[in-house]
Amino acid sequence: MFVIGERINGMFRSVARAIRERDANAIADLARRQVAGGAHALDINTGPTGEEPAEVMTWLVQTVQEAIDIPLSIDSPKPAVVAAGLRACRGRALINSTTGAQERLDALLPLAQEFGAGLIALTIDERGIPRNAAARAEIALAIVARAMETGLPTDHLYLDPIVLPVNAAQDQCREALAAMPTFRTLCEPPPHIIIGLSNVSQGTANRSLINRTYLAMAQACGCDAAILDPLDKDLMDVLRTAGILLNQEIYCDSYLQSQPA
Repeated sequence: MFVIGERINGMFRSVARAIRERDANAIADLARRQVAGGAHALDINTGPTGEEPAEVMTWLVQTVQEAIDIPLSIDSPKPAVVAAGLRACRGRALINSTTGAQERLDALLPLAQEFGAGLIALTIDERGIPRNAAARAEIALAIVARAMETGLPTDHLYLDPIVLPVNAAQDQCREALAAMPTFRTLCEPPPHIIIGLSNVSQGTANRSLINRTYLAMAQACGCDAAILDPLDKDLMDVLRTAGILLNQEIYCDSYLQSQPA
């Protein structure tokens, strides 16, 4: 599973403070620790900064790249901030994220093409969040079709079935899982399937347990990428163990000490 570390996000108080103080050491340390925990890429989100977000994004990308050498996921609702992050990236990046809404696709598909970036696409459109697996698949098909029209390789596309908090929309946890196998049949080569894992436990009392249980379920349904906290060792142990049990990795007695594939 492709692991994207979620921790460099200005929504976290420690990261917001590091941004305000331009504490490059704090950001670099967080980047290194996530990579050591098993991240293959890092999400970069300025959060609700009071400064110019494009400048903050550029600083974050440059600071992280001085510390580690893995892909970055540029995360912002503002296309101009995404563009600033992509310009600062040295290698191939991801854009986090578009939706199926026409305006959003029109803004971000050209950026993905220009920079050769992967594109995370949430299966939500102008009508809002779909209520069942079939509606999610309908939006996913529209996203895939639009990506193919613009020449974006479908294996650069990461489809997100929208995982909602279990304490607010319990039935939607199952609907998101049910959509995943359908996503894999939409085109050839198939798109990736990604989830923002922490959403499922937002506001609950047993966040780590809920996260790691849902992650194993998602892996069994075909999910091959996740934005998550690689500093949660129990979570990463479940990810590796599920990979063994699903025959995605080769078993050895020391598999928990290896990097997730």
